[in-house]
Amino acid sequence: MELYILRHAIAVERGTPGFEEDSTRPLTPAGEGKMRQIAKGMRALSVDPDLILSSPYVRARQTAEIVAQTFKIPDRLVLTPHLEPGGDPHALLSEIVSHYGDRRRIVLVGHEPFLSELASMLIAGNTDLPIVLKKGGLCKLMVSDLRYGACATLEWLLTPRHLVLMAG
Repeated sequence: MELYILRHAIAVERGTPGFEEDSTRPLTPAGEGKMRQIAKGMRALSVDPDLILSSPYVRARQTAEIVAQTFKIPDRLVLTPHLEPGGDPHALLSEIVSHYGDRRRIVLVGHEPFLSELASMLIAGNTDLPIVLKKGGLCKLMVSDLRYGACATLEWLLTPRHLVLMAG
């Protein structure tokens, strides 16, 4: 299985009037534009997801929707509370294995530090790897048998700038 871990794009700042709830903060217009370029870079890399799982927080959902639109797969976008900040990695992996275990390429869209800690756990079996996922950053893991613990190999980790360059 190819597991792609994507951090949401640039969102309005915490405490912005009208968006006091963290879960309601949307992408900025610049963040939306950059994410469209990032998604084109993903397409250039032949990511071609079978499924996109996203945090229901507005900024993550909007990021996932841009990816789904770019790949023309809006019906393959599923929201899960397990990708919210402070989500439960055990529950997330259980959901993937039990409901989506037959999928070959899954994109997970969420938040830091949850995503880098998840990647670290899947690569090294602990959360100690100093992985940095910038907003709009993406990493690719190859997974043989998805479980909580070391089960994946890091194929690559790209910054948003690299992904935009891939878009051409």
